[in-house]
Amino acid sequence: MQKKAIILLSGGLDSITVLALAKQEGYECYAISFDYGQRHGAELNAAKEIAQQYQVVTHKIINLGLGAIGGSALTDDHISIPETPQEGIPVTYVPARNTVFLSFSLGWAEVLGLHDIFIGVNAVDYSGYPDCRPAFIESFQNLANLATKAGVEGTKFKIHAPLIKQSKSEIIKLGMSLGVDYKKTVSCYAADKEGRACGVCDACRLRVTGFQDAQIVDPTRYIN
Repeated sequence: MQKKAIILLSGGLDSITVLALAKQEGYECYAISFDYGQRHGAELNAAKEIAQQYQVVTHKIINLGLGAIGGSALTDDHISIPETPQEGIPVTYVPARNTVFLSFSLGWAEVLGLHDIFIGVNAVDYSGYPDCRPAFIESFQNLANLATKAGVEGTKFKIHAPLIKQSKSEIIKLGMSLGVDYKKTVSCYAADKEGRACGVCDACRLRVTGFQDAQIVDPTRYIN
């Protein structure tokens, strides 16, 4: 019987790497993306293209109104996206985002009758978000097995975070070995409608440094 998994697909560098890795490991993939009111909506166009390229079984885009509660530069136009590094957890942190995303993915997994969920969180080269840490993934997995009908009846859900301990350059090298075309991805927090990156936000800085450290030509399309 073929293995099946849900892949959280943002349209960014990490999520396409996770999708490619899951496919390489023999999973039949179902992709889920979220339109949560993010200002960098071009990533959803990238996610659609990536889902088609990797021939996922189904690609769902879930509409969420996280902008209604605000609290993040990614969902509130009154909060500027910083162009220099910040101390502590930056204003680009979206409250409870990965908890919400994984919850929807868990519900879909239960409906589909599968128990593997892949997410591209990273706790090495990242912005300090608390919901990208191993402790969070472990805790959510425990919750998944406690709070679902499938879990109570014996299904053991597994939250896969294969990139969580890798640097951005290591992720890029892994993706290149899997044939990933990073030109298709959008990571920038302030990408324009064409998906071109600003080159100065936190996500761009991590991406630029990752390609430099990997000694691989950066295929990203930048505004300047």
